[in-house]
Amino acid sequence: MLALALALALFSPAEPVAAPAPRAPWTLDEVLAALREVESGGTADGGRSARGDGGRALGPYQIHRPYWQDARVPGRYEDCADAAYSRRVVLAYWSRWCPRALANVDAEVLARVHNGGPQGHTKLGTRPFWARVERALIERREPLAFSAARPASSAARAGSRG
Repeated sequence: MLALALALALFSPAEPVAAPAPRAPWTLDEVLAALREVESGGTADGGRSARGDGGRALGPYQIHRPYWQDARVPGRYEDCADAAYSRRVVLAYWSRWCPRALANVDAEVLARVHNGGPQGHTKLGTRPFWARVERALIERREPLAFSAARPASSAARAGSRG
C-alpha cells in the first residue's frame, strides 16, 4: 500500500491539470434561430406577420406584451414584428432574467425562460417547448438526423440518444 502511494506521488503532476473550460454546445445565433423556427415556423416574411395565442403574441419570436415590457427595450410593442427589434427584446429579456444562462449559452434555460417567464426553466410545462427547440437545434446541424428516409439501423441508433 505504501509503495502504491509513493508511486502515485512520484508520477502525479505537482499541480492539478485544469480541465478546459466547457464549450457551449450551441452558439447564441443557433439558439435564436431555433427559437424563431419553433415560434414562427420560418415563414417567408421572416415572421413579421406571425401572430399567435389568439393574436396576443407577435413577430418571429412570438413575444407577448408583458415579455416586451419586462425586456425594457425602447420602442413600441408593435415593433416586435420586426426581426432585428424582436431579437433585441429577447436578448434584453434574457439579460434581465437569466444572465448566467445567456453568458453560458445554456440553450435549455434560455428556451424555457423565453417560453415560461423568469422561472420558466423550473416549470414542467416548458419541457415540451424545450424539446421542440432542441430538435430544431439538432436538425439545423444534422438535417438528415430526423429524416424518415434513414435506414432502420440509423433510426434505431438515433432513438437511443433520447
